[in-house]
Amino acid sequence: MDTEITTKTKLRRINTRRVAAAVKKLFIEANTILGADVVSALRKGLKREESPVGRQVLEKILENAGIAGREAMPICQDTGLAVLFVEMGQDVRIAGGNLREAIEEGVRKAYQDGYLRKSVCDPLTRANTKDNTPAIIHMDVVPGNQLKITAMPKGGGSENMSAAKMLTPSAGVEGIKKFILEIVEKAGANPCPPIIVGVGIGGSLEQACILAKKALLRPVGKKNKKDKRLAGMEGELLKKINATGIGPAGLGGRVTALAVHAEMLPCHIASLPVAVNIQCHVARHKETTL
Repeated sequence: MDTEITTKTKLRRINTRRVAAAVKKLFIEANTILGADVVSALRKGLKREESPVGRQVLEKILENAGIAGREAMPICQDTGLAVLFVEMGQDVRIAGGNLREAIEEGVRKAYQDGYLRKSVCDPLTRANTKDNTPAIIHMDVVPGNQLKITAMPKGGGSENMSAAKMLTPSAGVEGIKKFILEIVEKAGANPCPPIIVGVGIGGSLEQACILAKKALLRPVGKKNKKDKRLAGMEGELLKKINATGIGPAGLGGRVTALAVHAEMLPCHIASLPVAVNIQCHVARHKETTL
């Protein structure tokens, strides 16, 4: 059996074949079907946009997403680096092989069978790995007997515009906001706006970067409910980013960003890590629970 629950221990056994199949499906769907939250945010942006050129860009983006969904074609030619967030219940047992290898196999099959562009290469020789592996896998062990997998194809154009910085504690909230705005303004048209801005504050350097990327998984425009300070910062930053005039595709207008999402963790008393992960308008992610 692919899945079996042992009644005495409530241990759930999940076969690697099922994991690989789920990962394959997630990446194909993520690359061809734009989430309803993103489509809704784009439509709201179209209503707000006053620039004729900006409106035209948003209309084409929505038209493109519609065609991709109907024809099962990639929304963008850059089908992304395969990033996954995996939450593994402590009462799950993986049967039939290695979990990481199963995830990699799912990515491999998705990019081969789904005719998705393979964009992974050796950093120095630039030789393509030819199957879009290895994937970037962030693994967390959580209570329960389920396995949650979130697939996030991340395009190179927006990732290139992302950044992290170790601020001094004296920089405070204003220093955090200043850094975020500087990164967005410097990015300009490069990350294919309208963008979604993921912000990670605190933790360590690498934790801030992961937080910023995780923030992008939140439904577009949904405020941080855990921290009113962050919710207020998100709203303030969104207004300031849209006041830059960068606009859709960088051609001018009011809708430079669809949302700002911020997450935070406690940090060392001597540090103030901040990371900004920019997502293009093709905000792709799909999840499933086994």
